[in-house]
Amino acid sequence: MCGIVGYVGQELCAPILVDGLRRLEYRGYDSAGLAVHSSGKIEVRRAVGKLRNLEKALDERPLPGNVGIGHTRWATHGRPSETNAHPHVAGPIAVVHNGIIENHLELRRRLKEAGCTIVSDTDTELVAHLVHAEVERGKDLESAVRAALRELEGAYAIAVLSSKEPDRIVIAKQSSPLVIGLGEDATHCASDIPALLPYTRSMLFLEDGEMAVIEQGGAVVTTLDGKAVEREPRHIDWSPVMAEKAGYKHFMLKEIFEQPRAIEDTLRGRLDRANADIHGHEVGLSEEDAKGIERVLLLACGTSHHAALAGRYYLEALAKVPTSVEIASEFRGRDAVVRPGDLVVAVSQSGETLDTLVAAKEAKAKGAKVLSIVNVIDSAIPRMSDATFYTHAGPEIGVASTKCFSTQLANLLMLAIWLGRRRGTLDAARAGELVEGLAHLPHQMKDVLSGTRQLVANLARRYVEARDVLFLGRGLSFPIALEGALKLKEISYVHAEGYAAGEMKHGPIALIDNKVPVIVLLPKDSHHERSLSNLQEAKAREAIVIGIATEGDEAAREVSDDLVEIPAVAEELAPFLTVLPLQLYSYYVADFKGTDVDQPRNLAKTVTVE
Repeated sequence: MCGIVGYVGQELCAPILVDGLRRLEYRGYDSAGLAVHSSGKIEVRRAVGKLRNLEKALDERPLPGNVGIGHTRWATHGRPSETNAHPHVAGPIAVVHNGIIENHLELRRRLKEAGCTIVSDTDTELVAHLVHAEVERGKDLESAVRAALRELEGAYAIAVLSSKEPDRIVIAKQSSPLVIGLGEDATHCASDIPALLPYTRSMLFLEDGEMAVIEQGGAVVTTLDGKAVEREPRHIDWSPVMAEKAGYKHFMLKEIFEQPRAIEDTLRGRLDRANADIHGHEVGLSEEDAKGIERVLLLACGTSHHAALAGRYYLEALAKVPTSVEIASEFRGRDAVVRPGDLVVAVSQSGETLDTLVAAKEAKAKGAKVLSIVNVIDSAIPRMSDATFYTHAGPEIGVASTKCFSTQLANLLMLAIWLGRRRGTLDAARAGELVEGLAHLPHQMKDVLSGTRQLVANLARRYVEARDVLFLGRGLSFPIALEGALKLKEISYVHAEGYAAGEMKHGPIALIDNKVPVIVLLPKDSHHERSLSNLQEAKAREAIVIGIATEGDEAAREVSDDLVEIPAVAEELAPFLTVLPLQLYSYYVADFKGTDVDQPRNLAKTVTVE
């Protein structure tokens, strides 16, 4: 989950590398470093903590040179320290790495027996020693990296410098993301698109088992076996300003308010309003395939798992297809029953989530068709999938996902409508209502955000000292309750739990007293009356009740200490609106507490390790 960058060109590279790392700091931020070709040798600067500490070190000891690599770290092997920070050096070799080398213990033992002095606790330093050993045997840098990679087991994206070849960087990947940026007078590499956007929109995406030599004039891509790879670069439409805060205090707040635009982009070109249908060419299924699906299996982790739980409601209610949701990390290696008639839907913001990637591969090996719902174009999960239904949320920098959650919901609802129409389980009238509802959703989301912002901020200030918060919901509101609790935990470090409202009396009710806010999701839906009963049960135990209810719901107002209102919408669309006050509440609690909203402790944006 670390971030790596590289640059070969005519400019001083240190400022460019630091700028790239700043745009990748969401991937890790416990240390950072650069290695640059300078005055005939490789010079390294490293610092513990956030990027500003590296910038201070560079101010004190600048790094001239126009070829270099950089790294921002999320610790896996070895605690955060300057010794464990990347780049790691062995002889003339410097390496940065994202991933985990699974056979690192055996490699460490073997290298020590061979006389290597290993100074860090990381697995990455071992890669530097392996490449160095091959260079000592007379190999050039490309051949040395190729030979060293044959020794590795696990996940890696690496960039390697050699002081003996100062005009190039050798890069390679296996199960960790790596992108090449092709500029007019320079070539870049990075773990993710935002680091490259200020410099180029022409990008090559490395596949697993590939490596490349990048020089000022471009990149030569080969397989690890040395076979040439011909691949056209992709043009990326994201602009650099999309990855900036645009005047908001934090990326997360900006991304919360970007959701109407993100939903609009995700829906664009997919709603067939004239025929009460969805244009489903991206789904990758024929009409007969849709009718023949025996089961849908949704695989996801974290926030994406909560979107998948809502997706199960959509698919079962609208397409009448049996649907199960699996936490991808639990699905892996369980020898789950998957059959050729199953449709597996892998849901991931980054498209690089390792648990989801491996789980989807296991399901595909058992004969299932894999459809991915991801945000990042040409990432690992889409590349192994039979088809991809992209969300179009744009870059999401805040670690706590917001707009990607909403766009995942949109794609799952559209998938359910598309399947329902083809399976004959969803009539035109109902489908038309949902399609029209989706078309109006961006405007309604904008109204909810602007209309509830100050109210929710006031509530957050009032209850900022609460040590426990419960979130309750039924039906489609249950996964939204889970998501609300996760957001509060992630960024404010407040203990929060999300429950199916009917489960409250089976245990959680014991937690309730007059110091515990209970946030109850109460949209006017098929569960409304029973949810009101649960709210009253909480109120009878002197709970502080915050209701999220449909406008004009006087019953909800009567039993709530505080009420946040949303417009009346179809039941399937309510989650898009009820989640917004929960995101705002979590944001403002964290902001008032002074926590690091965009980079909460112990978390990283993309989980590409076990």
